[in-house]
Amino acid sequence: MSPDKVSTVPGPEPVDTESGFNVEAEKAQLPRYPVDAFGDESNAEVKYKTMEWWQTGMFMIAESVSLGVLSLPATLAQLGLVPALVLIIGLGLLATYTGYVIAQFHQRYPHVQNLADAGEVLLGAFGRELFGIGQLLFSIFIMGSHILTFSVMMNTITEHGTCTMVFTTVGFVICMLGSLPRTMKNMTYISCMSFLSIFTAVIITMIGVGVQGRASTTLKATVNTDLFDAFTAVTNIVFAYCAHVAFFGLLAEMREPRDFPKALYMLQTFEIIFYVVAAVVIYYYAGQSVESPALGSAGPVLKKVAYGIAIPTIVGAGVVNGHIGLKYIYVRLFRGTDRMHRRDLVSVGSWIAIGLSCWIIAWIIADAIPVFSDLLSLISSLFASWFSYGLGGVYWLHINYGQWFSSPRKICLTVVNVVIVLIGGCMCGLGLYVSGKAIHDDASTNTFSCASNA
Repeated sequence: MSPDKVSTVPGPEPVDTESGFNVEAEKAQLPRYPVDAFGDESNAEVKYKTMEWWQTGMFMIAESVSLGVLSLPATLAQLGLVPALVLIIGLGLLATYTGYVIAQFHQRYPHVQNLADAGEVLLGAFGRELFGIGQLLFSIFIMGSHILTFSVMMNTITEHGTCTMVFTTVGFVICMLGSLPRTMKNMTYISCMSFLSIFTAVIITMIGVGVQGRASTTLKATVNTDLFDAFTAVTNIVFAYCAHVAFFGLLAEMREPRDFPKALYMLQTFEIIFYVVAAVVIYYYAGQSVESPALGSAGPVLKKVAYGIAIPTIVGAGVVNGHIGLKYIYVRLFRGTDRMHRRDLVSVGSWIAIGLSCWIIAWIIADAIPVFSDLLSLISSLFASWFSYGLGGVYWLHINYGQWFSSPRKICLTVVNVVIVLIGGCMCGLGLYVSGKAIHDDASTNTFSCASNA
């Protein structure tokens, strides 16, 4: 069946046992869902299902490999070299598995375009609202983290040339303008610039710390720490793998959703290697005093250069992440109509109004939580713990319901996915404790203040 053809199917189609799907689904007992989210686009003014797998991969890299990598060198200082590397690699591999499960879930339910749709499949109307609100809040908090980083960048380059709230306002305006395109394919151009930007900025930072020489002659394989400091570092690693919130939307806008695993492996291979190399090199030279964001460790001059080169990712990755939340509201408003595919005043005006509202809220968050690592920790705990990890186990358990103990292989996979759900719950619970404590401890007059946050 053509992916553009509009029809309904009685629940999920049977699929391959080797991929982990439930082959013998009882179709008569399952609800009827549309084949995909956007319907027939053959005569549409605005077409959504146009992305190739490599464009999807670039979008995912830009969304995930942005601010997260800047916090990783500090996690080596907080946890020690060995535990931190085990977590960076281990959580990366786990994120690869949960990303693949998301693709399986979408194959079973091809109408799913966002987390709200997935929530409806799992929990009905309540799940739709719960997951939809979670996805929207996650996107807005990510948008706020990029506005905050923009102000840190401007304070660093200008040496606090003016009020920090002026810088956050400038960042808000630039990001809002970047959010005007409605399709993810147009976002891929911003994604490519964002990727080149953060890659270059991190390379410059590695060169900068190398030129300065080692701050310490001893690398710490492990460090003495407490639960608060250790789990704060863990939440920063979790944040570095937070791209999963966009996966359903990307699958819905791919020309061939079956090619999604190629994009996923492209993302995770690059991500894990880049994270390990950047974190180890910067920590090796900067030592226990490494800063978060890591660009601040490059030295007085080079850190300004690095921040300047990072501007496209500071803005672009915020726009790319924000697009996920804006698209959720837009699709929710106009799904089932041809309004999404038009360029008239109502369609364009609605998109702009949605973007303006969300970016204003993000601007308020950036000024309310002015410490970079605290905001990342809160985002990871509330959202990434579930979206990137815990829910992957839930999806697998749902699509294999009734066959959890049907074979030794299924028993093993059932245990693995139950453990993944528990990992997500632990990340959320402990993460909320440490992020809440950090925000409380760092509370100061810098909230809604002109003081420098560099």
